[in-house]
Amino acid sequence: MTIKVLLIMFIGLGSGLAVGGGFVAFLAVLGIIPRLTQLTKTMKFIRFYEWGVVLGAVFGGWFTLNDYIFNLWEILVLPVGLASGIFVGMLAAALTEVLNVFPILAKRIGIENKIIILVMAIVFGKIAGSLFQWMYYVK
Repeated sequence: MTIKVLLIMFIGLGSGLAVGGGFVAFLAVLGIIPRLTQLTKTMKFIRFYEWGVVLGAVFGGWFTLNDYIFNLWEILVLPVGLASGIFVGMLAAALTEVLNVFPILAKRIGIENKIIILVMAIVFGKIAGSLFQWMYYVK
């Protein structure tokens, strides 16, 4: 192997470790897994949640780097998409919960007593944006 190939391998490994470490730190700071087990009252299964995140990240990275094409039945695509949407939604909710975004935003724009309207506007905006993307770009 040449030095150039070894350097590229070293940079790739270092970049992967940095991104992976950042992802794990992000999940740990937000406390998504303990909060999820607390909400669902499944604290005894916390190891399964943790291993699910680890295996999901590993296999997701592996499949991203390779050109695998899964020809799934349409009925199987629905739960996969639903699980992906739930994960992204929970990640966004955990981030806003930790950072106290909604109370700060409501106070800044002067609607402290109407936080529910602010939350619903964000929810309906997310739904409209997702539907727009799926109807025009994913067809």
